[in-house]
Amino acid sequence: MVYELPLLPFDYDALEPYMSKSTLQFHHGKHHASYVINLNNFIQGTELASKPLEDLIRVTYNDLAKVGIFNNAAQVWNHTFFWNCMKPSGGGKPTGNLNQKINATFGSFEQFKQEFQNAGATQFGSGYAWLVLDNSELKIVKTANAANPLVDNQIPLLTCDVWEHAYYLDYQNRRPDFIHTFLDKLVNWDFVAQQLSKVSSVTE
Repeated sequence: MVYELPLLPFDYDALEPYMSKSTLQFHHGKHHASYVINLNNFIQGTELASKPLEDLIRVTYNDLAKVGIFNNAAQVWNHTFFWNCMKPSGGGKPTGNLNQKINATFGSFEQFKQEFQNAGATQFGSGYAWLVLDNSELKIVKTANAANPLVDNQIPLLTCDVWEHAYYLDYQNRRPDFIHTFLDKLVNWDFVAQQLSKVSSVTE
């Protein structure tokens, strides 16, 4: 296989009680794994098999003949990014440059949380809420289904998966509660800061 299912950066039970072992076993072990299998089946024997995943996402976006490839490629990338956005004993507040940039953009960390939660809660159907860097400015955006900010030339810093399979076993239909818990108890702000730092080091 060209693409492989990445290991989680933590054990299946490491995020309990905020995200259960059962949720991660289904979400990572079934859903994410299926996207990897489907993607490999789609691109087997084609010229696309040699492309890095991010390039594959960009070249298949809005191509009706390659919608299956795009959906699975984007979901493989989105899920891998989402796992890294969480850690055991996560949440709290960011520090350093990231904290300063959030405060400068949104007025306060609490205002950022409110806007991020609203983006995720109001995404109709399946999708994601994102904190992105767009032309050096922080923005909160939401995307439907498999779409992600890469196709709009934005740089993802943080995401919360709001597909039902991300939270339904633990929160049923209470998506806002899931997003609130994600921000308060699960976010890996070190990872988010690293993504911002990578961009800063390139542009300096």
